[in-house]
Amino acid sequence: MIKVYKMQLDGNIDITCNISCIPFDMMYYKEYQRIYNDCFRKMRTALDIKPYDFLSDISQIADKCSDISLLIKDGKLIGSVACYGNEIDDLIVAPEYQHKGFGRQLLLWAIHSIRNKNSKPITLHVAEYNHNAAKLYKSVGFSVIETEIIS
Repeated sequence: MIKVYKMQLDGNIDITCNISCIPFDMMYYKEYQRIYNDCFRKMRTALDIKPYDFLSDISQIADKCSDISLLIKDGKLIGSVACYGNEIDDLIVAPEYQHKGFGRQLLLWAIHSIRNKNSKPITLHVAEYNHNAAKLYKSVGFSVIETEIIS
């Protein structure tokens, strides 16, 4: 059993975002794949969600690439976030750049990007296992609106 929180942000927050992202670019796919799998492997292994390295081929995200934005610094992929309408998904930061504020900045960038389009509630999902992500989301104003159990 996996407990997943559906979280929601209503209204506006005071957003100070110090980054800009670029649209997904195929030249970064291999590094994106590495970071994606590095970010989710520990959780997928602990929860026994197979395959542990989920992202194995570009075809898995081909129809989503237009919604994925990349944070590049000095030519290196630092992290990424996807915005599907009003849903934030797959916020990832390369392990070597974690705990330096990039996750928060990516989250704020995504909120700002969505708010530029509309003022509807913003949603995201986070596994209970991922305590740090849930804490980050709550710190900027997201609240749990639903708990889902996935078996």
